[in-house]
Amino acid sequence: MKKRTKISLASMLALSVVLAGCGSKSDNNATGTETGGTGETKTVHIFQFKVEIAEALNKLKKDYEASHPGVKLDIQTVGGGSDYGAALKAKFASGEEPDIFNVGGYTDLNTWEPKLEDLSDQKWVSDMVDVSKDQITKDGKIYGQPMNLEGYGFVYNKDLFKKAGITEVPTTLTALEAAAKKLQDAGITPFVNGYQEGWIIGQHTLNVPFVHQKDPGAYIQGLNDGTQKFAGNAQMEEFMKLFDLTLKYGNKNPLTTDYNTEMTMFANGQAAMTQQGNWTQGQIDGITPNMNIGMLPMPINDDAKENDKLLVGVPNNWVVTKDSKVKAEAKEFLEWLVTSDQGKQYITKEFKFIPAFKSINATEEDLGALGAEVVKYSKEDKLLSWQFARFPGGAWNEFAGSMQAYIAGKSDKEKLFADLQKTWDNLKK
Repeated sequence: MKKRTKISLASMLALSVVLAGCGSKSDNNATGTETGGTGETKTVHIFQFKVEIAEALNKLKKDYEASHPGVKLDIQTVGGGSDYGAALKAKFASGEEPDIFNVGGYTDLNTWEPKLEDLSDQKWVSDMVDVSKDQITKDGKIYGQPMNLEGYGFVYNKDLFKKAGITEVPTTLTALEAAAKKLQDAGITPFVNGYQEGWIIGQHTLNVPFVHQKDPGAYIQGLNDGTQKFAGNAQMEEFMKLFDLTLKYGNKNPLTTDYNTEMTMFANGQAAMTQQGNWTQGQIDGITPNMNIGMLPMPINDDAKENDKLLVGVPNNWVVTKDSKVKAEAKEFLEWLVTSDQGKQYITKEFKFIPAFKSINATEEDLGALGAEVVKYSKEDKLLSWQFARFPGGAWNEFAGSMQAYIAGKSDKEKLFADLQKTWDNLKK
């Protein structure tokens, strides 16, 4: 399969960002504790994928340890261009399973549920926003604490739009192409596409035709029972027009453009749009502070009402390993994160997360322009869901490879649909 995750797992893990406590569990005894002259110290090992909050987590570690004597946090981050799922499985296979880690909803939950502690009795459960519950609930039990809400679409540079004479936000496919032409005529690259990244193309991009189905759940069930197909589906056909548009008006070499390169190019003004979400705010601010940006829908046709929506969901959840020797300490940390004033400050002001809890409020100043855009669309109920969490386990990696082959000119639309169908049929349960 033609995707960047062909690098060896050993190499991939070597690239992980070790934020604190570089030693693994083998540095401590079997109970996850250390002994010393001042008594017992318990270490909570956290394995997480969100590179955007790596620096803030390092700061949080110091504050938490200062207020919780006898507890240490060992935080490792694997994400961005690395395959977090493969790295997580390697952790468990090696016997160095973390105490807290990240799990997505639906399919991902089904995969990891035997390893997870039931968190239904935790105080924060009643404070979860409704949209966050179903994806991490199984058999009536809640297994994770939602990390946050996120939304994505096309992040765009308002100043470059103005320079090209674009005065209205495009909410249809025709309007989006007209905007791309104006940008190109003004000597501005319309899109920078980070299509080297499997998660961008195989999850977020391919999610678009799924959420535009009349009934996404029924369509996915139809793919599972064989009554629906990729080929011949109206929304899949429409989606290809959007996909082709990003390629036609995009940067050169999208297959060698990774996430960091994509965001650097965008933040430096080398392109007017990029498919990303509010999680990129911190990275953009770090390169170009106070950049004049916003977020656009990803339209697949000319129905403005249907297309003027952002794609919003829960990206991941914090979960606790059922067999952890420091399970109580792990739960205490998660409770502190969403109930203490200090924890809430980290969620909104340091992580710049849109909270998934009713009692945590965030301002536009906290979230930045992109987060505020997501909140605005949410309040107007102009949202599309995240259906990629329902894809068969591991399918998005294969989907990404098929879509990358299409970009490289090694397949056409018919073969792409056939390849996507084959992957789904092989991996569905």
